[in-house]
Amino acid sequence: MVDRNSLRQLRDLLGPGGLLTPETGLAGYEVGARYDTGRAAFVARPASVAQVSRVLSFCCRNGIALLPQSGNTGLVAGSTPDMSGLQGILSLDRLREPFELDYDNRTLRVGAGVRLSEINARMRDAGLSLPIDLGADPCAGGMAATNTGGARFLRFGDIRRNTLGLTVVLANEQGTILELGGELRKDNTGPDWKQCFIGTSGAFGVIAECVFNLERLPVQTAAAYLVPRSDDHVMPLLHAMEERLGFHLSAFEGMSGAAIGHALAHVPSLRNPFPGAAIPDYVLFAEVSRSWPRRENEQPLEAFLEEVLAEIWERAGQPLADAFTGRPDEMWALRHALSEGVKSAGRLVAFDLAFRRGDVMRFRSHMRTELARQFPEVEICDFGHVGDGGVHFNLVVPRAAEATDELIDRLRETVITAAVEEFGGSFSAEHGLGRRNQPFYDRYEDPRLKRLAAAFKRATSPAPIGAVILG
Repeated sequence: MVDRNSLRQLRDLLGPGGLLTPETGLAGYEVGARYDTGRAAFVARPASVAQVSRVLSFCCRNGIALLPQSGNTGLVAGSTPDMSGLQGILSLDRLREPFELDYDNRTLRVGAGVRLSEINARMRDAGLSLPIDLGADPCAGGMAATNTGGARFLRFGDIRRNTLGLTVVLANEQGTILELGGELRKDNTGPDWKQCFIGTSGAFGVIAECVFNLERLPVQTAAAYLVPRSDDHVMPLLHAMEERLGFHLSAFEGMSGAAIGHALAHVPSLRNPFPGAAIPDYVLFAEVSRSWPRRENEQPLEAFLEEVLAEIWERAGQPLADAFTGRPDEMWALRHALSEGVKSAGRLVAFDLAFRRGDVMRFRSHMRTELARQFPEVEICDFGHVGDGGVHFNLVVPRAAEATDELIDRLRETVITAAVEEFGGSFSAEHGLGRRNQPFYDRYEDPRLKRLAAAFKRATSPAPIGAVILG
């Protein structure tokens, strides 16, 4: 355990309210968003970049392992401690400054502890937003550390695409502070070092501040549910929508009927939007948007979308079995309820996978057959981002008592092996790396790249930090 003298010195470094110990209760930091739990030696809560540096320096010099934690909304055990009680949590929740908008540059410099919801609430009056649409509400530092994607990736990209600069603190004896990038959108004066820290879950250093690109807030939106005639018609539908809608298309999501059913059952306030309350086997959710108010004589966006759907309806091959528009906010409410709805249905075994877009439906078809043969008790409740190849492939064991460790391990092995080895996919599309993904990283990462990662780790943050080992 971390000795009392070390805890006293950390408390002196951090000041009042800066250090929590097991005696004061750490439950809010030790329990993750999905089944993850552990025991921490302490929680350090620095309130400035300088304090982050001092804590990392002290822990490096004294051999104390640290686990960076931002909003603690991760789903792969990347931000919760293990059960040893030897790791300290480095919480970024007090890094609330700076919050500096450069309106002309359309950028925001923000502390790692500011949540996505607050960023967008405070940017609304300026007509701007950080265009990362998520069901959870993570903090800025965690979004960068895991390279968050979201439902509007198709149009706006992920955090990697929307990050101009980072302030990173290294886990070395000096607690070195690095300014990587900044407010410039073009700077080809050397390697883009910030990209070496985005998506690496804190293994190479702690992200303390971010400079984000902002986009104009959508002013007009329209949305529709599309029922494809079959799995084979999903990609033709996407092609047709992209061809006719161009940059207006901001989301193209897939939702299984099983996931929709659990969401409707879990959230009574949601309205079943389907005729006769009959939920289709698979539904596509499309959103179109414009960042300007409707101009005089400009076709309303709803009419534009309906016109496009009518054209697709008449095209050869008839890819649509049904389609109807509705209020975008109500449609998004159902989409965002899927995760918690599925979780409420039983023991959830969740996968965050990515494929070439054309392989998404082929993978789903393959797994329906394979899982029915090997695991007939398991229900597939998937949803995800068909427009960018991302799939939240969720499996539910209806009775949690039957979800033994052996069954869960077999499920993980079956799904990941098929995704990576048979379909050339990724075992982590946008959830980042954590202890849950470590075995698959160890198995599938190129050994040459592991050696490069290990060398970069030694050069940046040689102290034990984070939940994953890259190398």
